Amino acid sequence: MNGESAVQIVPSVLPADFARLGEEVAELEAAGVDKIQWDVMDGRFVPNLTFGPDVIAASRKHASVPFEAHLMVVEPDELLPKYIEAGCELVIVHVEACTHLHKTLAGIREAGAKAGAALNPATPLDTVRHVLDLLDMVLVMTVNPGFGGQAYISTMEPKIAEAAAMIEASGHRIDLEVDGGIGPKTVAGAAAAGARVLVAGSALYKHEDGLEAAVTEIRTNAEKAIAQAGG
Repeated sequence: MNGESAVQIVPSVLPADFARLGEEVAELEAAGVDKIQWDVMDGRFVPNLTFGPDVIAASRKHASVPFEAHLMVVEPDELLPKYIEAGCELVIVHVEACTHLHKTLAGIREAGAKAGAALNPATPLDTVRHVLDLLDMVLVMTVNPGFGGQAYISTMEPKIAEAAAMIEASGHRIDLEVDGGIGPKTVAGAAAAGARVLVAGSALYKHEDGLEAAVTEIRTNAEKAIAQAGG
């Protein structure tokens, strides 16, 4: 974990070897990541099906960095307590899945976790403007969710910049995260636009020099882009 960095590198464990998940989580921490994201998919909100809370709870003892749950599910309210109990300090719900977003976010905080809201590429930022006082994180998706390994949608960068401006104008302390297609070659655009929490999956695991080199390269490229943008 790098407390002096301008950005946080957060791996998605979707590309990990599920047969040795505890070891994979420990290796990610050793590689210098800042948090670990669990992409929870129910096979309904998105086609894929992934982790239950018991899997996350079993992995919690293998790393000390914070866990966050990205819930891509149709009924997040029913699942929230289970993922918080499993050891997730931050729970991110999709705006598109929440009938009463205000109530859902308040429920996350009441359960003792930080609250985040994710927006699919086609979802406008106005959908979270009224709940900024309840948010610790805004996640701008840079792919359509459901599967790892998708290509980064660079046309989301104006949306990232707009989100950064909205957060700054609000006066609230809210992190801005991006997720989808983030790697050494794509991270600069997202970071220059204002993202400071960067979720990477396939790019970490496919890096020819290993996890630590991938984390370092993504962090370095992001910091350079921020400096060049005057941030």
